[in-house]
Amino acid sequence: MTQTTTRDAAPTQRAGLLAGLDVFVGGPIQHAILENGFANDLESAITKAIGAVKEHGGNVFSAHVVEKFGAETAAFTPEQVSVRDFRWMKKCDVFVPVLPVLEDGMLRRTDGTHVELGWATAMGRPIILITKQPFAESASHLLKGLHQVGFVQTIDFAEFAEKPGLLIDAVLAATERQREAVGASVIA
Repeated sequence: MTQTTTRDAAPTQRAGLLAGLDVFVGGPIQHAILENGFANDLESAITKAIGAVKEHGGNVFSAHVVEKFGAETAAFTPEQVSVRDFRWMKKCDVFVPVLPVLEDGMLRRTDGTHVELGWATAMGRPIILITKQPFAESASHLLKGLHQVGFVQTIDFAEFAEKPGLLIDAVLAATERQREAVGASVIA
């Protein structure tokens, strides 16, 4: 079986590459709600990630979409958010956290995303981190070393902004065995 990557596939061949996959796209919300609205760079990156996954037939779980990029965050209780996000993590095939770096070189604070990274690792979910590479100095040892205990790929934030297809390639690589097993069971 020949595997087609997003770089060499015709648009009609690429459309369903992620069909049947659930992708949980996360990142800061509370600490990205600014006086003049939601952090633009983060909203742009999350929108690109969601768009790329959907364009290739994947299903997306996103608190950013549900909470309208912070405009409706206050409408949800901590209990609702915790239960919702935990259920999404249990159901997803891949977790894609977007961790932007501020102008001063520090990671934007995101307590919830770090909890979700723990859930993903404990549940054995592949993680595709979109963040500045090499990691920002402010990133914790646990974040920098997460690849030692979980399946973690990283995509540089700036490279992703230029080439969102990098995410599709990473999701395909992260789910290759799973997709092969599903394909084998369909054929059998």
